[in-house]
Amino acid sequence: MRAVQARTAGGPDVLELTDLPDPAPGPGELLVRVAAAGVNFIDTYRRSGVYPVDHPHVVGVEGAGVVEALGDGVEGFAPGDRVAWNEAPGSYAELALVPAHNAVHVPDGLDLTTAAALPLQGMTAHYLVTSTFAVAPGHDVLLTAGAGGVGLLATQLATARGGRVLTTVSTAEKAALSRAAGAAHTIDYSAMDDLATQLPAVVRDLTDGAGVHVVYDGVGRATFDASLASLRPRGTLVLFGGASGQVPPFDPQRLNSGGSLYLTRPTLAHHTATRTELERRAGEIMAAAASGDLDVRIGATYPLAEAAEAHRALEGRATTGKVLLLP
Repeated sequence: MRAVQARTAGGPDVLELTDLPDPAPGPGELLVRVAAAGVNFIDTYRRSGVYPVDHPHVVGVEGAGVVEALGDGVEGFAPGDRVAWNEAPGSYAELALVPAHNAVHVPDGLDLTTAAALPLQGMTAHYLVTSTFAVAPGHDVLLTAGAGGVGLLATQLATARGGRVLTTVSTAEKAALSRAAGAAHTIDYSAMDDLATQLPAVVRDLTDGAGVHVVYDGVGRATFDASLASLRPRGTLVLFGGASGQVPPFDPQRLNSGGSLYLTRPTLAHHTATRTELERRAGEIMAAAASGDLDVRIGATYPLAEAAEAHRALEGRATTGKVLLLP
């Protein structure tokens, strides 16, 4: 099979397309013919060494495809089933070994390309707005990177729950996409030379001086101070990613002086820890996509051979929606 390996830790140039032996499923595994693999920031963290992994390794953890064979002990799946998954290392390949406990069935009416865009970003958006901070009517919400994969999905979900969503964007095109997803206001930060003071000032102007109830921040280092300062007293900062880098240590007294603020750093694994919760989240988000209630934007697709270009585009914030590799 063809697969994309990271030869060593480093930049996108360490990614190379190579031929590897076809894998065989072990106990509890599915062998899946990959239709599409998701490109995510966690892939860049593992490629670059921010998250330590063995090298060389086949990159990617997310995708969708068709089951070809089952390992011993697998129940609930059969060859020919259409499945999607998150956390199956080695997904940038024509064939992937997917732990059965991480796989979910793709419902009828949902194509595999769209299904591949949902396990990580879709379920992340779902847990953010339904569990980490449950958006309800009357809540003012700030989302960083409003035209990104999580941003577009979370905007739709939060708006459907009655929230008023403000988003940050960097271009007019991204602003239009964000508004189409339901954002009440988009804030272009590209011309701000002091984000930590200018962004909160705009947010407070849009909330009658109060600030927002919650900030969902997947950007991290570059936006953390501005996000914290945009909250109203007893507001919640949900830091769910670090696209611009990891947030350095800070003094917890800032939560006190900001108005008894809350800070949490959630992750998808802890919100899909049981089979019941995984199937519920995946089922709800995929059903919404299949019915058309949730618009899933595929911003760019690349062949396996151009995985490095996909990483450059993602890290350069040149993408909107979901980025996929199509083996």
